[in-house]
Amino acid sequence: MTAAPVTLLQLYLMRHGETEWSLSGQHTGRSDIPLTARGEDEARALAPWLRDIRFARVLCSPRQRARRTSELAGLGAAVETAPDLAEWDYGDYEGLRSADIDKGRPGWIIFRDGCPGGESAAQISDRADRLIAGLQNIGGNVALFSHGHFSCVLAARWIGLPVIEAQHLSLGTASLSILGHASNHPEVRVIALWNAAPAALAPAPR
Repeated sequence: MTAAPVTLLQLYLMRHGETEWSLSGQHTGRSDIPLTARGEDEARALAPWLRDIRFARVLCSPRQRARRTSELAGLGAAVETAPDLAEWDYGDYEGLRSADIDKGRPGWIIFRDGCPGGESAAQISDRADRLIAGLQNIGGNVALFSHGHFSCVLAARWIGLPVIEAQHLSLGTASLSILGHASNHPEVRVIALWNAAPAALAPAPR
């Protein structure tokens, strides 16, 4: 008898749709801001990309903007809340724009400096590592609905990079990214797709 092939974990990572604060550039961590009408349309555009994929689990940040995105993307019935998928806790910088922060702290980079009264870079790295470790024994596809900064950190940690390297990644609203493994070297983790925007692209990938 031959052993059944091992199904590797593959993460389908979705950032939530547009909100008023994502549009204005305000840092949105703990604030529970709803999607705009455009953000809901963006989330709906994810549905054709996801409907034919069999997911072992569907996990979502506790924030309504992420949960609503999962619902409009067609996966709301299966979604589980995962607190580790919440956005970076911006602490004293909640609701501020990067330009506002830079006035009082020139050269600030969240992926290096963290947020006073919120999470440090080390804390966010530990949170991403904890999430990855908790998913390791799952085979197949897992859908994750999260946020911009945390998703960039998750991708960096997935491929073994320190948090500071996440500054080189950027995500649009209601984007789709895939974190998986190299086809010829399954022990190597890769970013198989990054920042794809279903709302702007057609048709859905096969």
